[in-house]
Amino acid sequence: MKITRTQTVNSLFKEIAKIISESKDTVIKSVNSALVINNYLVGKQIVEFEQSGKPRADYAAKTLTQLSIKLTKQFHKGFSVDNLENMRMFYMVYRKSETVSRKSKSHAVAVPKVNLPSFQLSWSHYILLMKMSEAERGFYEIESVSQNWSVRELQRQYNSALYDRLSVSKSKSKIKALSKRGHVVATIHDALKEPYILEFLELKEEHEYSETDLEKAIIDKLQEFMLELGKGFLFAGRQVRFTFDEEHYFVDLVFYNRLLKCFVLFDLKIGKIKHQDIGQMGMYVNYYDRAVKTNEEHPTIGIILCKQKNNAMVEMTLPKNNNQIFARMYQSFLPSKNQLIAQIKKIK
Repeated sequence: MKITRTQTVNSLFKEIAKIISESKDTVIKSVNSALVINNYLVGKQIVEFEQSGKPRADYAAKTLTQLSIKLTKQFHKGFSVDNLENMRMFYMVYRKSETVSRKSKSHAVAVPKVNLPSFQLSWSHYILLMKMSEAERGFYEIESVSQNWSVRELQRQYNSALYDRLSVSKSKSKIKALSKRGHVVATIHDALKEPYILEFLELKEEHEYSETDLEKAIIDKLQEFMLELGKGFLFAGRQVRFTFDEEHYFVDLVFYNRLLKCFVLFDLKIGKIKHQDIGQMGMYVNYYDRAVKTNEEHPTIGIILCKQKNNAMVEMTLPKNNNQIFARMYQSFLPSKNQLIAQIKKIK
């Protein structure tokens, strides 16, 4: 088959476009890296100046104001008093990470010969991270890097108290590990949250909606729902049918978790969970364990996602050493972080 000039040009265009796109990505990352390092070093200079002269608070404020005017005049944007204060705080927060052996893993940037912490996020990420407690900051920083969270996603995860929701059923040592290692999914308990926050579905509290509406909203916003579920989830299907004893049954949502190596079944309930719902999920889980999963895969997990639940009833209905069926509440709106943390403490 003869290759035309147009095909040749199109092929050449695709290759060149790919090179340009990759180059732009590299440049953007390099610029972000340079900005973060620049701001850290500026903050270092400000702090060392303050410590040397031990200025009073009012004197320090005047210093930053005068410094802002001079820097803005020469370098234009990025040197407001607030931003200089952020740079100062940035150095104060991250200077503990300075070591002789730990150097920046960021893209190569020409900087003075000082030992730097490992900066792998944008300046906007660090603006948010600086406002958090030390434990939370460690967790959200690790997750932002490993999950490639945008600034918007980081803000959303923080507002939804992800760190607190993951720590509900954990011991003190495991909560501490969250801030040092991030979210490690080794058992189903690591993957579960309480409650799940589904504000992105835009299901208004004042309007009635059916379980079908809830399911459709999840499918329409599947990417956001999977981000809320957490690590390792792959979508397998909705209203997945299986036949048992000549009757048809339908599982609302079926996922597979590649980290846990098991199927995860979801049954959606818009009201309060009933003991019949738990029995039904038990049948779904048993069917998948006996007819679908392979010998290499781990036991199936069933999650009943409900608006309300009675913990005593759930515990009484489930087996004593249950590790397969779970009831978890969801909220269709995002409350304030303080309200959410109060609710989580009540669950604990």
